[in-house]
Amino acid sequence: MKVAFPEAPEPSDEAAEAGRLLFAGPVDFVKGVVAMDGLPPADRPEVCFAGRSNVGKSSLINALTGRKGIARASNTPGRTQEINYFALGDHSYLVDLPGYGYAQAPVAVVAKWQALLKQYLAGRPTLRRAFALIDARHGVKLVDHEIMTLLDRSAVPFQVVVTKADKIGATTLAATLAQVESELQRHPAAFPELVVTSSEKGRGIATLRAIIDGLGRG
Repeated sequence: MKVAFPEAPEPSDEAAEAGRLLFAGPVDFVKGVVAMDGLPPADRPEVCFAGRSNVGKSSLINALTGRKGIARASNTPGRTQEINYFALGDHSYLVDLPGYGYAQAPVAVVAKWQALLKQYLAGRPTLRRAFALIDARHGVKLVDHEIMTLLDRSAVPFQVVVTKADKIGATTLAATLAQVESELQRHPAAFPELVVTSSEKGRGIATLRAIIDGLGRG
């Protein structure tokens, strides 16, 4: 049966305010993790952000938190080589995963952090949802299917966040969303709503904040 993947609705005023307050509160870098035994205690819910190198992940995290430098944004693909943990007060963890796919780094280094990413997704009991970032200009690529398949196999629910929506026109964006919806039919762990965002323009930020706040409460 074909599953619909509409754009997530705007949050209620109450949910939007709760999300705003969450991210207006303390957001602290906890640690960068290079091995599974370095993970913080699994003592609270967490959400993670995964995406191809240069998909706009750091910029999105900066936009969510309202803090320009909390996640380092770089034009060099593959700069993030650790699992970076941020604490949203005592509410939950926000986890920035290493970019996957193309990276300007030695092959052995890439292989090591890709293996860590897979181990994390398969073995973190407090992970409530993964956010799979897809560039609005490119849609779902083969490498995205690889990480989504891993999420399927790990029984980790994931929700697609379309980034850089301001970089293309409305007609092209509609075509991208149709392509994403079609490709997601292959993935049973996909949550049936898309979040369409622009870190520069603020589109979708309130929606994503409200979703993350709700996951930390549920």
